[in-house]
Amino acid sequence: MSLTDKSWPRMTGREEFRFLADLVFRRSAGDATIVVLHDHHGGTTRFANSQVIQNVDTRRGTLTVTVSLDGRSGTASTTDFTAGAINNVVAKAEQTARLSPKDPEYLPPPEQTTFPHRDTARPETAAAGPARRLEYANEAIGQCRIENLLAAGIVSSAHASAGIAASNGLFAFEERTESRFGVTVQAGEATGWSAAAHRSLDHLRIQERTLTAIGKAKRGREFRELPPGRYPVILEPAAVAGLLSWVLWMLDARDYDKGTSPFTGKLGRRVFSERLTLRNLPDHGDLLGVGFTSEGLPSETSTWVDNGTLQQLSYDRFTALRHGIAVIPTMEAPYLSDSKPAAAKVQDLIKQADRAILVTNFWYIRVANPSDLTLTGMTRDGTFLVEDGQIVAPVKNFRFHESPLRAFAQLESCTEPAEAVTSETNKALVPAMMIREFNFSSVTRF
Repeated sequence: MSLTDKSWPRMTGREEFRFLADLVFRRSAGDATIVVLHDHHGGTTRFANSQVIQNVDTRRGTLTVTVSLDGRSGTASTTDFTAGAINNVVAKAEQTARLSPKDPEYLPPPEQTTFPHRDTARPETAAAGPARRLEYANEAIGQCRIENLLAAGIVSSAHASAGIAASNGLFAFEERTESRFGVTVQAGEATGWSAAAHRSLDHLRIQERTLTAIGKAKRGREFRELPPGRYPVILEPAAVAGLLSWVLWMLDARDYDKGTSPFTGKLGRRVFSERLTLRNLPDHGDLLGVGFTSEGLPSETSTWVDNGTLQQLSYDRFTALRHGIAVIPTMEAPYLSDSKPAAAKVQDLIKQADRAILVTNFWYIRVANPSDLTLTGMTRDGTFLVEDGQIVAPVKNFRFHESPLRAFAQLESCTEPAEAVTSETNKALVPAMMIREFNFSSVTRF
């Protein structure tokens, strides 16, 4: 039966995936064969100008087969899970392998292991459909209409079956759910924003998030323009996550070895304030941890930066083998914390500040200088001047040129870790931060 067939009954289960994988292995003539399942059912409700403009559900299942022959590998995929289609996809993968050059970095599949069992699926999210998402979207729209403000955003929900199996006995399978909400509220030229992500659709806190965005939009009217320069800043969790995401992407061990990484030579040395520790916490209930990676490796708790000192790099399997790394650390559930947080929430940091710029979020962040990880981007959706412990005025958005390595080394004060979700990052738990100095290089024209 094909997943495109309307009569497809339900998500692919563990035993169904095992059956499909065994079918592939019986057909394959390869030295090693890997089967990857991704069966996804979900949808997105979009709204703009305080009106719903899209409310759709999609269903797509893909089975991907990789066959290796004498160090050559070929991959093919199908959305049709019938026996005939599986025969065809195995044949295509074998043909591609025979025509491919030998891979000098070829490795057989990972050894069979026991994967951690995690609570990665919530029934309320799996059962959600267009009607439930529409209800949540209308709740956000209604809150904004009460204030005569315009709302734009999304509500999404997804339910997936994910699996990987190999001809050497490796087998991993789990169901996963994820839901997201994001809203941008417009008040004249000012905007306010808030977002959330969770396994459970019931934990998105639509009203709370919408009221946060409304408050920022209303407070952002009649902004003043400040000159560019170096300012003390208070970065809300989303802004911190935007900077941190580039740190994570730059921890590649290959770049480290080539000397092109901003971290080259810094393994075992301090890269953040000694108060900051970065861990992967896949068992944390408010993060999106999984039991296994797309390569078939278990996801485990790990420490990447310990009291400011870099402890880990990001390895592919070949590079890890070359370095003698037995357990490859993963980072799908980032948790950044301060050893002595001095504030419970952002408002407490504001009360501590004599003068600072409060930043809600950054957007369009790009690398300006990879050698020291200097980034550039713009503030967005709520930038304010703080004086004598109070927000005194909205300010026009800035462009910045700053390295998170410099910024995170100038830590003044932190909150407890809080949810951070942006359009350019996955979910993380990070603190809001007060930083001594941050370089705003120019004022934007909007």
